[in-house]
Amino acid sequence: MTRWTGLLTVMVLGAGMVGCTDATPPAKVARAQVKRTGPATMEIIPVEGQLPYCMLFTMSEKGVIRQLTLTRENRSIRCDPNRPVANTSFRVPVQEGKVRVYIFFSDERVPAGSVAQQLYDLRDRERVTAMDLRLPGRIFVETLEFTPETGEPEATGVVVGAGGVVTSDGGTAPDAGTATLSVEPAAN
Repeated sequence: MTRWTGLLTVMVLGAGMVGCTDATPPAKVARAQVKRTGPATMEIIPVEGQLPYCMLFTMSEKGVIRQLTLTRENRSIRCDPNRPVANTSFRVPVQEGKVRVYIFFSDERVPAGSVAQQLYDLRDRERVTAMDLRLPGRIFVETLEFTPETGEPEATGVVVGAGGVVTSDGGTAPDAGTATLSVEPAAN
C-alpha cells in the first residue's frame, strides 16, 4: 500500500510542477511615475491603489542621499493617488548626476530617520526592497530614475537700485544706484 501511495504522491507533484512551468510571471506594476516639470525638476505621482502614506528619498550617482519629504515630525506623509507628492516639484542638482528615486509606501506613518539610516546602510546595493528594511506595518518600495539636465540659468532675484534700476553687479559698483533708466515711447 505504501508503494502505491508514494507513486501517487510523485505523480501528483509531477503534474503540479508541469503546470507551474507554463505560467508566466506577473508583470511588474508601477506604483508611481516620475513627471519631468523642467530640466532638473520632477514630480512624483502615485498611481491608484497604493498604500496611503509615502516618503521620498533620492540617491545620486555620487552617493548623495536626500530626503525629499521632510516634515516637522519627520514621518511619512499622506500621498493621494494621481496627485504630485506634497503637491510640489522637486529639484535635483545637475552636478550630482542621475538619481534613483526611492518611494516608500506604507499603511501607517513611518519615522523617516530609521528609513534614512537603513537606506544609507544599503547604499551599495543595486536594488533596495521592502524585505531589506526593518519597518512596522506593510511597506512597498518603488525605485524610479531621473536624470537632471542643464537648462536656462535660474534667476532667483536681482538687486534693484535707486530709481528701480536693476544692477547686474549686485549693487557693488561705485555708481550703483545712480544710473537712470530712460524709456523712449514707441513710434506709432
